[in-house]
Amino acid sequence: MHQTVDHVRLSEDGGALIILDQRRLPLHREYLTLTEKQQMYDAIKSLAIRGAPAIGIFAAFGMTVLARSMPLGDRAAFDREFLASSAYLNSSRPTAVNLGWALGRMERVLAANPTLPPEALLPLLRQEAQNILDEDIAMCTAISEYGLSLLKPGDGVLTHCNAGPIATSRYGTAIGPLILGAERGIRLRAFSDETRPLLQGARLTSYELQRAGVDVTLICDNMASMVMKNGWVQFCFVGCDRVAANGDAANKIGTSGVAILAKHYGIPFYVLGPSSTVDLKTPTGADIPIELRSEDEIRSKWYAEPMALPEVKCYNPAFDVTDHELIAGIITEKGICRPPYTESLRKLFA
Repeated sequence: MHQTVDHVRLSEDGGALIILDQRRLPLHREYLTLTEKQQMYDAIKSLAIRGAPAIGIFAAFGMTVLARSMPLGDRAAFDREFLASSAYLNSSRPTAVNLGWALGRMERVLAANPTLPPEALLPLLRQEAQNILDEDIAMCTAISEYGLSLLKPGDGVLTHCNAGPIATSRYGTAIGPLILGAERGIRLRAFSDETRPLLQGARLTSYELQRAGVDVTLICDNMASMVMKNGWVQFCFVGCDRVAANGDAANKIGTSGVAILAKHYGIPFYVLGPSSTVDLKTPTGADIPIELRSEDEIRSKWYAEPMALPEVKCYNPAFDVTDHELIAGIITEKGICRPPYTESLRKLFA
């Protein structure tokens, strides 16, 4: 059994949130200890914690830590501070739906117990956060099983960005089938796009696959067409940060380009993610807010000195939206959804 990664956990006394700092991987495995809401906001914003499901797990446990220092003798004041802190964390990244989803679940613990004193809410909040983690582990395992059911030994799978254990839990989503396959002795090949400008595919995906014993080849983003043309790729598996009601899917910038190439070469393109990333309140991809990040991530982040003049304008959207018509299937823990997604996604929640 693949071990649960310890990328998000509470301290032994429950007074702090301890996370694996994803910014330092793959060469440095370092942990951050967080107790303040500003630290938690910054951890999400700076990508110390990233991956839509992992952000949701992080936010849920973060609220249990913050709740301990709220006014425990005044329920009305406690509720006000709790909701304000929740809204503050929710503002850290706009695209991934799991953040608001997990915080909404924590808020509902308060709504469901309107007469309990704050002290009695603390164990309920902690249990709800644990439920979110446990459910994600089960969801990732199921998603990995469904994805693996599509593959046969020797298949090549191209992925973009990082949707592995540290972005989720246990097996991950997009690369979960590959890790599960390796665990069962099924020989598969992975091609990992480096994923500019933050290099999650290089730093994180290739790291996780290599450690799991998967035959992984790291490629630059602009090499995807070549490996597809060479016949090395039989499937594309990617994660998602939000899926609209019509099946349009937001994922790391560059994903839609991979989907367009896959269509040209006749390669099925699948989106893998828990049902919590499906947002039926968002009609289409055009309604998904796209986060814009610092120009310096393009200009200078990974370089000893800047690679462009300081006055050169940069455009740095963190995500793009893949049109539903390019997607062969959306794999959740409940099964594989096929077009038309307006019908199959709704059935998930029937």
